[in-house]
Amino acid sequence: MTENTFSCLPISPEFIANLESLGYQTMTPIQQQSLPILLQGKDVHAQAKTGSGKTAAFAIGLLHHLDVKTYQVQALVLCPTRELADQVSKEIRRLARPIPNTKILTLCGGTPLGPQLASLEHQPHVVVGTPGRILKHLNKGTLRLDSVKTLVLDEADRMLEMGFHDDIMHIIAMTPENRQTLLFSATYPDEIEAISNDIQKDPENIQVESLHDDSDIKQLFFEIQRGQRTSALISLLQHYHPQSSVVFCNRKEQCKELAKELKQRGLHAIALHGDLEQKDRDQALVQFSNNSIAILIATDVAARGLDIEGLDAVINYELSPDPEIYIHRIGRTGRAGNKGLALSLFTASEAPRINAIEDYQGQPVNVAEISSLEMKDNFCHRPEMITLRISAGRKSKVRAGDILGALTKNTNLPGKQVGKIDIFDMVSYVAVERGIASQALEILSKGKIKGRMFKVRKL
Repeated sequence: MTENTFSCLPISPEFIANLESLGYQTMTPIQQQSLPILLQGKDVHAQAKTGSGKTAAFAIGLLHHLDVKTYQVQALVLCPTRELADQVSKEIRRLARPIPNTKILTLCGGTPLGPQLASLEHQPHVVVGTPGRILKHLNKGTLRLDSVKTLVLDEADRMLEMGFHDDIMHIIAMTPENRQTLLFSATYPDEIEAISNDIQKDPENIQVESLHDDSDIKQLFFEIQRGQRTSALISLLQHYHPQSSVVFCNRKEQCKELAKELKQRGLHAIALHGDLEQKDRDQALVQFSNNSIAILIATDVAARGLDIEGLDAVINYELSPDPEIYIHRIGRTGRAGNKGLALSLFTASEAPRINAIEDYQGQPVNVAEISSLEMKDNFCHRPEMITLRISAGRKSKVRAGDILGALTKNTNLPGKQVGKIDIFDMVSYVAVERGIASQALEILSKGKIKGRMFKVRKL
């Protein structure tokens, strides 16, 4: 038994068996350092990069302290965005499998209040949500936090950046003083230290390696002339041809303009920014994650909570002035043992940003010439899949198996050409290979799902 296995922890054999079934063989550095402390009920402030395994760390900790026979909110996890909250909820549910009858509820804005009110009639054990919606339920009296044992602020630095400080403090005031408080952040600005001092009691400070190993992520920087930024981006896409890439801009207006320009040049790109309605945001993320859109253009705040498996490249269309933001951006590629690619554009006037990254990483960056990139004639950056939108979801009792069955049963359409299926409350999305998209659209439009006909369209 080695010191970095979960069997070293004071958790049940059933819990360890479930961890093994989920592919958790050994602890990551953040898990190894934080879990023994979390399980003792102590406060923790941990700084760890994206993809470090922090969600599993605090999830194991809060589940360990649950009393499932008591239906009260015993753990609260605050997240900056709905996407991160959904991701955290899914992870806690997976880890809670050995604990029968555990009720986990997600409370976020952008979704109807009615179903949430119904779910709160029988209090859950764990609530995961965004500050605004949590506060709304507190003000309505539909949520009580006086039994909270564990409070988690996940990506606390981004919540403060997004202006949630007052909401967070108001929520925390509704929890017991003798709770355990866990604060996780990717960066360590002064505001984080200040809030830790206000809400935590003698926290253990944990900082794992925040830099990325060159063997996991190849980092290259390209100096460009003013006005050359978009053509340089296209050169990068032509040369490296990533199947999926997130392109970071510093402003939402820049995201919109760049997406429009790339579309005009025949590239499949979509923008993710704060002006999008939730349904449009959901749709954009679905298309990107199921390989129907190859290029996602986003701001740092809009991309918060993104967890895309197998992301080939992160491209900094414009560098952030903060080197920690750079580290956080590129941490979205090269995950789970995969190789990643981080490409960055900069002008001579942005050289101080390069210097800041070099100082932060403690080593010089690799600068390459745009002219060294290999250009291709008739460049086409076309995704493999196309998404079909079905006007039915969970409320219609539709499941992924129903959609797959409708496409493949009594048809000549092979199941291996059907990709990811995403089910929402009112709509569902299914990705199909480009070559069979028209056939799949016709099958679903003229056929039935669970005995009913629904509207279907190609995105």
